[in-house]
Amino acid sequence: MGVKAADFKSTITRPRIAGFCGQAGVISMKLAFMMNVQETESTKRGLGVTIRKEIWETLEVTDNLHLKGRWVDVSLMTLILLNVVAVSLESVRPLYLQYRHFFDAFDAFSVAVFTVEYIARVWASVERQGQTHGLTTLKSRLAYMATPMALIDLLAIAPFYLAAIIPGIDLRFLRVVRIMRIFKLTRYSKAVAILLNVLSQERRAFGAAIVVLAVVAILAASGIYLFEHRAQPEYFGSIPESLWWSVVTLTTVGYGDVTPITLGGKIFGGVVAVVGVGMIALPAGILASGFVDELRRRERQYEFEVARALEDGIITPRERRKLEKLRTQLGLPEDPQHALDKEAALQSDQCPLCGQSLAAEAARLNNLEEEDDD
Repeated sequence: MGVKAADFKSTITRPRIAGFCGQAGVISMKLAFMMNVQETESTKRGLGVTIRKEIWETLEVTDNLHLKGRWVDVSLMTLILLNVVAVSLESVRPLYLQYRHFFDAFDAFSVAVFTVEYIARVWASVERQGQTHGLTTLKSRLAYMATPMALIDLLAIAPFYLAAIIPGIDLRFLRVVRIMRIFKLTRYSKAVAILLNVLSQERRAFGAAIVVLAVVAILAASGIYLFEHRAQPEYFGSIPESLWWSVVTLTTVGYGDVTPITLGGKIFGGVVAVVGVGMIALPAGILASGFVDELRRRERQYEFEVARALEDGIITPRERRKLEKLRTQLGLPEDPQHALDKEAALQSDQCPLCGQSLAAEAARLNNLEEEDDD
């Protein structure tokens, strides 16, 4: 009745091991298939992300190192300028009637290009660095569509589709609205980007200057009304009617269509004109100061990155390319002297102040220390 060990192994252990191996084989095949599917899907997703990133860098990275993006920028800028010229020429009625088919075809071509550009920017906007963290793909694209530049891109093509959707709309109005395509150039101008940044940072100061200007304009209108409302009731019959004179006198030397004729009005008008010089200088000074502060901030940022690159005593070609890309993004001139002098001094082993060799100075100090020890 006993069962030998060999029989036990042959009748019990082997079938179980075979069954287990068979199940393991099936599981391994399933895992391999799932991994293959996941790898294929990951490859597809990775390929899509790579294409999306390439499109974003081509459309948004505006530096001299990205040749493809540079060519795209130049092509789009040329098309924008040609559109501005075409819209201006269309306002000449005989010229538009003679070359109407050409103007319409060029407008359709431009809208097609700008539409593809807009869709590509929205689709690739997920790759924006530092602005899509924690957002889903849809929310990231919606957030980009709400940005000023995306709204300008949309307004540039909206008139064409409005004319096709809404029959009977004033085409002359839409042709004039198409001139807004010129605002697309702000994307490619570092100076305009700096200006918009300054306006955003100094918005409170500008708001205060506008409030002061409005108060002074109302006071000037009230004063000229007191002096001139009896002599010229058709021009200075009320304070609101006098606002036109006060605004043009404060902002310029006067339009000339309305002038005071009484002695008191002339004296008051001279005072307002002098005050107007200071009023215009106020926002101009804020803008100039903001420009200087913004440029200094960008220079300090570039200096900081140069200092980081020079921590090991040398700037590698890769670091130099990154610095060149940063310099272009910041809108700094070709050779920021403060950074290049420091870089040249360290790489040429020269003191940036006296120009002497740092190695020779170090050797001299070592010799002095040795003499003191002796």
